[in-house]
Amino acid sequence: MMGHSHAVSGAMLYAASAPFLPPLLLHTTLQPADILMGTVLCAGAALLPDLDHHDGSIANFLGPVSKALCRFVAWASGGHRHATHSLLFVALMGGGTWAGVTFLGRYFTLSVTFFLLALAIRALRLCPPSNGPEAWITVIGLAALGTFGMNTWMPNSPGWLPYAVGLGTLAHLLGDCLTKKGAPLLWPHKERYEIVLIKRSGNSVETKVLVPIMSVATFVLLWFTALSPQIVN
Repeated sequence: MMGHSHAVSGAMLYAASAPFLPPLLLHTTLQPADILMGTVLCAGAALLPDLDHHDGSIANFLGPVSKALCRFVAWASGGHRHATHSLLFVALMGGGTWAGVTFLGRYFTLSVTFFLLALAIRALRLCPPSNGPEAWITVIGLAALGTFGMNTWMPNSPGWLPYAVGLGTLAHLLGDCLTKKGAPLLWPHKERYEIVLIKRSGNSVETKVLVPIMSVATFVLLWFTALSPQIVN
């Protein structure tokens, strides 16, 4: 799947699950601000497995810095769709975020927020469509503004942030399992799991059917879970 599709799928899964799974798993009920912020950050987290792709959507979102990072991760993980496309990576991302939020506090939280916002801005095409400085400078500026705005409502140790990171990473894997190459969910076991619904990334099934459906579903879910309570109050 394309980066844009992954981001939309992450946003939809978070918006759909926020009223139900966090109370069950985290023993906390999310406030409207938590749901809105988490939806955006989960969209960014849905790009994390593609840190192994030196020329994907994620590779250019912070210019030379992200390009170098992706080349390193691709080398360390064995190339595209290997270690970072596994359930182990989902656990590492979620668990690592939990550890950072718990033991490092607010600076870690805001750093992760900035990073995921930058990913979401790039994937959701809220910046110029090039890979040049005008694109990644715009991404950095918008992500900085967004982080500054979220700082008002973001607690020092948001329990929902590891959930958003883990869920977004999982959404990416599920999306890639709908393509012909699948994903090695049980890496280092090399078998790839797939149910081929998208025969080629960026085809009409993905861009004209799945993405519009997921986009509309996300906004509808947010209306009922985050926006309408505010209006009623």
